[in-house]
Amino acid sequence: MRVLFTLLSAVMMVLQAPVGGTIRDATGAAIAGAEVVVRSLGGDVARTASGPDGRFAVDAPEGALTLVVQAAGFAATTRTLAAGEDRDGLEIVLEPAALHEEVTVTPTRSQQALAAVPASVHVLDGEAIRQSPAQVADDLLRQVPTFSLFRRTSSVSSHPTTQGVSLRGIGPSGVSRTLVLLDGVPFNDPFGGWVYWTRVPLENAERIEVVDGTTSNLYGNYAMGGVINVVTRQPVRPMAELKAQAGSQRNPKIALAATGVRGRVGALLSGSWYRTDGFPVVIANERGPIDTNATLEYRNLDAKIDYAPADAVRAFFRAGYFAENRGNGKILEVNDTRWIAINGGARVRLPDASTFEVSASGDFERFHSTFLAVVPGSATIAPRSVVRLTVDQNVPTDAAGGAAVWSRPFAGAHTFSAGADFRTIDGDSREDAFGAAPGPVTPPVQASTLTLRRVSGGRQHAAGFFVQDVVAAAGWTLTLGARVDRWTNGDAHNFETGVPSGVPTGDSRALPETAATVASPRVGALFRASERVRIWGSLGSGFRAPTLNELYRQFRVGTVLTLANAQLGPERLLGGEAGITMTPARGLTIRTAWYDNRVTNAVSNVTIGSSGPAVTQQRQNLGRTRIRGLQADVDFRTGAWRLAGGFLVNHARVAELGANPALAGRRLPQVPTYRGSARLAYDRAPASVSMGVQYVGRQFDDDLNVRVVPGHEEPGLPAYATADATISWTLGRRFDLYAGVQNLFDTTYIVGTLPTTIGSPRLVDAGVRIRFAGW
Repeated sequence: MRVLFTLLSAVMMVLQAPVGGTIRDATGAAIAGAEVVVRSLGGDVARTASGPDGRFAVDAPEGALTLVVQAAGFAATTRTLAAGEDRDGLEIVLEPAALHEEVTVTPTRSQQALAAVPASVHVLDGEAIRQSPAQVADDLLRQVPTFSLFRRTSSVSSHPTTQGVSLRGIGPSGVSRTLVLLDGVPFNDPFGGWVYWTRVPLENAERIEVVDGTTSNLYGNYAMGGVINVVTRQPVRPMAELKAQAGSQRNPKIALAATGVRGRVGALLSGSWYRTDGFPVVIANERGPIDTNATLEYRNLDAKIDYAPADAVRAFFRAGYFAENRGNGKILEVNDTRWIAINGGARVRLPDASTFEVSASGDFERFHSTFLAVVPGSATIAPRSVVRLTVDQNVPTDAAGGAAVWSRPFAGAHTFSAGADFRTIDGDSREDAFGAAPGPVTPPVQASTLTLRRVSGGRQHAAGFFVQDVVAAAGWTLTLGARVDRWTNGDAHNFETGVPSGVPTGDSRALPETAATVASPRVGALFRASERVRIWGSLGSGFRAPTLNELYRQFRVGTVLTLANAQLGPERLLGGEAGITMTPARGLTIRTAWYDNRVTNAVSNVTIGSSGPAVTQQRQNLGRTRIRGLQADVDFRTGAWRLAGGFLVNHARVAELGANPALAGRRLPQVPTYRGSARLAYDRAPASVSMGVQYVGRQFDDDLNVRVVPGHEEPGLPAYATADATISWTLGRRFDLYAGVQNLFDTTYIVGTLPTTIGSPRLVDAGVRIRFAGW
């Protein structure tokens, strides 16, 4: 701890005189976490944030000062202090933000008022993050009904390759159809597209922006189904927060978030360590001696340096290290990941009011996983009592990318932007395949022998260029944009060597290079019918190139083997949406949206053979799928109370598949028809209390829609609902005590079949937050 404080102390300085006071809302309640920026005539900038009691203090030069105070959900306020004016004991009152004052950066790849965006956008602010009992980001995001992972369970207990994110049910496999960003930099796994949600630095997250519709016109690949952008907070005057907790699944967590500023240099540091003994994922009546708890341990460190040599110039550099070790609920079946990520960039505001942004990133990931087959039960072997190692897999992946974006307002009503980006990914799946060794089967592990070595992979290059014009006039906002992308898959190979012969197999060969070019236009319009009503709609197209994982890597889950397919083509989407946003009363916002997405060549896992419980699938391009639905959400705030909720009705089906006509009309697997959530919160110092519920409707986990959970009559995974709650109490300026519970009523819900797996039982956590300031 002393080392961390010493590093951050190097970026601090002591200025001449303090500025301080209290920040409150219109009811007199303290506002915690408000950002306070102090500017002097000499150009010096100081930053801090209010504590849980709303108080703030920062050192600043003598003389005239300007204070800018802003907090999530409130309108920003500016206050000027004359030279010699009393600067201590200030009382600053923030008013609730009108819809037109909230700013988002994700839908248009630039700052824009949320009310002027013709798209469905959700913003989880710092208050929502703090009041959730979620320990990882995906559990937090389940408050948004359009959000879902491939498997209906938390990333705490699921294999990383099942953590692909889908918005509005676009994705019928484990790969993300949604681009995830960390401060605008790609965050998806470069080899497989899924997301390590345990990597998200929630301790430093200011807000999370979710854009539901296609945004390939701006971001290209992965953004076919939308974008999720995790925005971290800005550095402020020296402070740190240490969080320590423990829970009912023997799951301790320690998290540190610290920040400091010296002149024009700021630093953010966050780190977390988490471990859980987990729970058995196979349902009790099918569980055997080989079934164990799904365990997890991870370490995550993220450091960011901001530098502003002038008011118009800002640069940053970030480096992160992530390590994760998992037990996947079966003896000897484990996976581990090591990941180093670096990125940096700069933003310059030019004299002509235009801005220019550049960024670059690099990722160096090493993934390892073992896969074991369950030996079928017999007269001498009890069910789920013996396993055999089938594959030991290592996947080294390196990736590099960069982006440049220029934006400028002109002619009064136009904001024009243009940009380009690229990414290169080099990865291999290096597999040792094992067969059953001769001899008797002795529980719990059957001896195996190495029979094959396989190296499958390649190199993927992608680049794109986009233009966009946002026009605002006479109550209308029009967004016109288009993008062109080209990608190639080169150096593709599948080299297989028999063991112990050392002779290449018949499938050992170099694979042909593939390439494609695609255009993604989009048009959107928003009409301000009145100060309280906004009507909007958009039409656009998107795409997703198959990942190296889909092209070259096979995997096994339970008794289901899924094969790779080097001939996969890109997915294409044509989608439209329309909605209305109303603010009928102060503090109340109601939004509804309708959408219709047509996807061609959607990649899904298609059954190509079965023998008893053993199923073989292959990734294939389906002919056409259609995903359409209706969503609605409401947000109401009054005083210290907040009520938020939403619901989604989603119809996702295969429209056509020439290779297997039997799938036409079937529902897409892992996409429920109904999802909903609601949360009620009370927040007034010293107490903060919240309760939430989530509902997930029936869904299928197979493409044929025929699998039945044992003990049930209707095919599919049954619907379920869970509840959660949190409570925290502030003790003075430095301490918070808190407790949280997930799955409050200990609901047993089904995650998958073959075997039947379940989600997490009730999880209770309690802990303490300790704040340090001015060290």
